[in-house]
Formats: sequence, structure tokens, C-alpha cells
Amino acid sequence: MRDTRTVTSRPSRVRARSAAIAAFVVLAAMVPAAASAAGTQEVDTELPYVCALPSGERPATVRISADFPDRAKAGEAFSPTDVTTTVELPAEAVTDLTALEATTARAATRLTVGVAQNEATAEATWRGTAEPVTLPVSGPLTLTATGDVPSVTGQSEGELTFSAGNLAVDLSLGTADEDTTGPGTLTVDCSPAEGAPAKGPLATVPVGTDTAEPNGSPSSSDPSPDPSPGTPGPSSGTPDEPEDRQGDRAPRVAETSPGAAADRDAPPCLYDDEHPATSSSLNAYATGYTNVKKLDAASYLPASCMLIEQGNPVDGPADPDHLVFDTVSYADFHYEGRKETPPFESTFLAFGFTPVKATMVLKQTGPITIHSRIKLRWSDFRTITDTYVRAPLTLHVTDLEVNGTPLDVGPGCRTEKSLTSVEPDPAHHPGDHLVLYGRGEQDLGMPATGYLLLSGGVLSGEATVPAFTGCGAGGENLDRLLTASVSGPGNQIKQVQGQTCSIANPVFGDEFNAPQCTGDLQPHVIPVPER
Repeated sequence: MRDTRTVTSRPSRVRARSAAIAAFVVLAAMVPAAASAAGTQEVDTELPYVCALPSGERPATVRISADFPDRAKAGEAFSPTDVTTTVELPAEAVTDLTALEATTARAATRLTVGVAQNEATAEATWRGTAEPVTLPVSGPLTLTATGDVPSVTGQSEGELTFSAGNLAVDLSLGTADEDTTGPGTLTVDCSPAEGAPAKGPLATVPVGTDTAEPNGSPSSSDPSPDPSPGTPGPSSGTPDEPEDRQGDRAPRVAETSPGAAADRDAPPCLYDDEHPATSSSLNAYATGYTNVKKLDAASYLPASCMLIEQGNPVDGPADPDHLVFDTVSYADFHYEGRKETPPFESTFLAFGFTPVKATMVLKQTGPITIHSRIKLRWSDFRTITDTYVRAPLTLHVTDLEVNGTPLDVGPGCRTEKSLTSVEPDPAHHPGDHLVLYGRGEQDLGMPATGYLLLSGGVLSGEATVPAFTGCGAGGENLDRLLTASVSGPGNQIKQVQGQTCSIANPVFGDEFNAPQCTGDLQPHVIPVPER
């Protein structure tokens, strides 16, 4: 027998208070969590170096800036953040590079950093990447690289000292003509100049409870406490002590920086002067597969950077059972400064028997919009978020091989218009574009499931690939071949977006939070595609 309960309407004061709580819950879910920041010491050091150029050894200037914690606990790992390595090579470097017919250079740096504590030592490699620069007509060449660096753990109490050592600058050289093969690569090896401060001192981080205050005043009245049993003191060991004996005392350096972009299978994903971040800026990687129905095959989209501007919530339509908010956010693919994906290869059997390998790029023809409707149910504060991503994208083919024979597709081989999907709301969203959909659900106090803009997840849809145009060179028209092989409806798409990094409120990870951002504010998470 079922109980019959009397349902009474809630007083307006209770309803208003519930609305306020609900609004807070919804808005909290839309605001990235901010990690609490410990005290930091900002380091900005300029050091003289000597670099081996093709024309000989030349003086150079290396400037290193980073933020270190003002103290750390024994056994606690930390990573310097906001690390920038700026290398100023002399005018002779420009002469050497132009002699190689280079007009542009992109640098990746590898700085050896010594880490010492209580006379036990270790080494870390700080890697960085720089945006491409045009070689100047005259004067020095300045290259500014940023990147994550490995974490360091002090094994015992005592000061951790960081010092700069040898530097390698890997240069990828290019020409002004994108259709011309560049001169290749060149590695410039640099070392601290004679007379430079010993091993280029960078920073000192006190480790332990009896460490100096940030102003230099010791927090303990005894400046030289006796080491506890089994803990080596500053006088134990020598720099020449065998490595296997130093190992228990030497600072522990992670083999790679967690999520370092230079070491990851993903392109850089950074805001810069040409794409400045705002207080609403996010970035994230997306990857996935698209089925090509005609070929009964799938095409893989590699990890692609997206720069996102998160929209502010506005009141949605009235709903007696839910509190409703709508948001509109905007996004762009970002690859080498262009609104496109990295190039990706796909191999198919055309007409069931002819192997075809194509290199393709997706390029935007307009802004990508992200419409989210957030509905919080009054009865239990369960939140459901429906998101539609609308992306006007043309598919470009840059290289093509048929049965192992290269075919010249020319510089303008692409679909006639954007990939299209069935639009659920054509009155408000006209035009040709792709539509992807994702739903996220979250119970109060529990982790979210499904897709949310901030935490990412799976987006799916179905695309029609238009006919191709502009394909072929030297009088050979390949439009019909590509159109017959690929174009048509019913191509299923499954994309995975990773956790976003909030530029204004970065989360680097701690005992309570998984990392969301790398030290140089790139997305920490590289998603794994799903079929």
C-alpha cells in the first residue's frame, strides 16, 4: 500500500533561498577550481655564454626567469613555474643562418640545470619551445622559449640550490616560401663563459622545518641543528662520492616534466602576443576518429589545440522543475598561428582495392561556437548539461598517393564548402557547419559524467563531406576521384576533448587536485581517442 503524502507549496522565502543555492551550485560548476598558491620567489638571471656557431665560437647572452617556492618540505616534490629561457645570439649567427638560405628559425632549448643539497648532486633538463621568428636583417637573433620543467624533491633538510649549465639550442630552419623545403635543422651548443659565476646560480630553496624565513632570518634559534639519526648532515659525503652512494641523499629529479609540451605527442597550445589570453580564456586538446562511410574505414584526428573563450551564463527559458542557464562560448583551432588542425594522414582502399594515402588538414571558415544549456533540478539539485558544438570546417588535402604513386593535388585542394550536419535548430543557426553533441550529468557532491566544457568528454555527430574542388595540377583534375572516394553523408564522428586549462585560474595539481595545466599554461591532459 502506497503512502499518501500531502504536498504543500514552498513559501517564497524558501523558494528564493533554494534558487540562490542552486545558482551557486551551477555557477560553481562553471568556474575552474583555483589552486592555492604558496609563497614564491621570482628569479630573473642574465648569464654570459659561449655558443658554437658554424663560423666558430661566439659570445651569447642567456636570460633565465622562473618562479620558485620560497620553501619546501623534505620529501615534497615541486616544479619551478613560468620558466622562460631567452637566448640572444650575436649578429654572426644571423649571417651563418642566412648563408644556409634560411629566413626563419624555430628554437627548442635544452638547458642542463644542476641541483644540489648537502653536497649531493643531481641534474635536470629544462626544455622549452619557441615560436618561429623571422631572421633580422642585422643585429642579434633573440629566441624566447618556454616550457614545463621536471619536478625536484629534496630528500632531507637543507638548502636546495639550482644552477645553470650547458645549453643546446635546436633550430628548425625555414624559408619564406612555404612550398620550398627548408634548409633543415641545426643544433647550437652553448656553455657558460669563462669568468661567469660558478655554474650560473639561479635560486636557493630552503627545505625542512628549520629553514630560513623569506627575509633571510632563521626560523630556529639554532642555525645548525644536529641531523636526526640516519639523516646525513651538510658535512657528510663529498662531491666525488660515487653516484650509488649519493643516491639516497641526492635531490630526486623526475625523468620528465609532467605534461611537458616539448616531450608530449601534441603540438604547443599556448596563448601569445598575437592571441592574448583574457580572464575567460581556456585551452584544451581534442582528438578522435571520423568514419568514412564510402571506404568503410576511419580517419584519425591527432591531438589538436583549441583556444576557448568561456561565455557568461544568462537565464534560460522558464521551467517549473529546473533552474536553467544558457552559455555561449567561442573556440578556435590553433596550429602554428593558424585556425586549423595539425596535418593528419589517412590510408584507405578506394573502390575496395586501390590503396590511397592522403594528408589532410581541417581549416576553419568561421568561429566555432559552443552552446550549453545547464538545467539544475529543484528536487535533488541534479545538473544536466546539453552542449552543441558548431564548427564551420573545410577539409583540405595537401598530399595524395594512389597505389604508391604521388599525385600532385596542387595548393588549393579542398571541399567546396564546410562539412555539414543536420542542424537541430536551423532557424537560429543557419549556414553550413558541423554539429557535435555531448551531455554531462552531475549529482550534488559527486564527480560529473559525460561531457562538460571545463572537464571535457566525448562529443559525437554525423557529417556529410561535400564534393572536392581545386584538386590537381598540370592539367590533371583529381576532383572526381576524391569526390567519388570520400564525399557523401553518414560519416560518424567521435571526438574527445580533454580537461581544459584555465589561464586565469590554473590548477597545477596537488594532493587534492589532479593537474589541469602545465607550468607554461598549456593543457596538462592529452585525451585518448575512442572509436
